[in-house]
Amino acid sequence: METKWLEDFVSLAETRSFSRSAQLRHVTQPAFSRRIQSLEAWAGTDLVDRSSYPTRLTPAGVTLYDQSLEVLQALQSTRAMLRGHSAPGQDVVEFAVPHTLAFTFFPAWVTSLREKFGPMKSRLIALNVHDAVMRLVEGSCDVLIAYHHPSQPYQLDADRYEMVSLGEEVVAPYVKPDAEGLPLFQLPGRVGHPLPYLAYAPGAYLGHMVELILKQSPNAIHFDRVYETDMAEGLKAMALEGHGIAFLPFSAVKEDLRAHKLVSAMSAGTSDLQITMEVRAYRERPTHKEGVKSGIHANRSAVPGPKRSAQALWDYLLAQTVPPAKLA
Repeated sequence: METKWLEDFVSLAETRSFSRSAQLRHVTQPAFSRRIQSLEAWAGTDLVDRSSYPTRLTPAGVTLYDQSLEVLQALQSTRAMLRGHSAPGQDVVEFAVPHTLAFTFFPAWVTSLREKFGPMKSRLIALNVHDAVMRLVEGSCDVLIAYHHPSQPYQLDADRYEMVSLGEEVVAPYVKPDAEGLPLFQLPGRVGHPLPYLAYAPGAYLGHMVELILKQSPNAIHFDRVYETDMAEGLKAMALEGHGIAFLPFSAVKEDLRAHKLVSAMSAGTSDLQITMEVRAYRERPTHKEGVKSGIHANRSAVPGPKRSAQALWDYLLAQTVPPAKLA
């Protein structure tokens, strides 16, 4: 039995909706249903009355719900005590950041932050987008930093999480220049002569952004998908070697553009082949930690609120956002 099954079950008991809980737990509804079924298999009995709507717990489910709250509370309290044994870590702000932002945006952002906010100890946890979001949901980081675009929003409950905007990032196509400084390959390509395309692996967040760019383009783009990976840095490395065109965040290529190691792959007629995303920071609301919004956090006196360093950082970030941004 996995603790995330209990967390799923508590969420289902409180929302009384498989679809809503699947959104809050950042999984597909079929995957969420399978996890509830796995918990029922472990328990050896039905926990949910699927004949009613909204969803209702069986008597066994009610019993498990009460016990789950105690078990999860005990685990959270134990975790808090274990973290208390590491005094130096109390001043460290833990960031969960998707790989691309960890390599591109984050280093320069921290440099600027230290110049204006002051010295700060930090720990970076670089993950794929889904796992980075789950770090925040599971309380395993102080701050999540991630891209945001209306077409690919994260299902984060505004009652539980708050956010501030840190800036914008433009994703556009880049390619290695030839000996004369001109693009080795230039969009849009031609029928019968597709351009070598360095693509994001299926499911990658930036891959969805590139799909949106290409879908909205009024011009037909002729690509031959010759390579794929889920990391922008991997695509940049291949573009620098002249293997094809890659859609990359500006923060990942600005130094290479200055050094003329990469150039834009857009022609005059394809200048619309780019997209602007927002870079956001998210954290769990302190009121939620105190048990205001969810029964799962009731009686959490042993669970500390935000670290002083993390709270000071968030107060600073809020002060830079006018007006304060709302989670959407």
